[in-house]
Amino acid sequence: MDDNPKRHEANAKFAKLQRGQTAQRATADYEIEAVALRAKTERLKALRLERDAAAPKPAPVTPKGKSKKRGSGSSLSEWLDGQAKEGRNG
Repeated sequence: MDDNPKRHEANAKFAKLQRGQTAQRATADYEIEAVALRAKTERLKALRLERDAAAPKPAPVTPKGKSKKRGSGSSLSEWLDGQAKEGRNG
């Protein structure tokens, strides 16, 4: 019977040691992946900047469709009078 508590204690220490080693491996894997991701991001950014610098500047885009010209240059009060004559109360 004396041997059983010692065995239990030894198993608990061994399990704790294994968990620690697993955690260290997981942390190392995480750090390796983070370094690789940063390197990939830097490489892609450099490629993008190089591509953008080499590309010609696009011509300014003019909107198509309705023009934003105002009416006949009438004032707000004239417009409101016209709305009232048409039966629109606001």
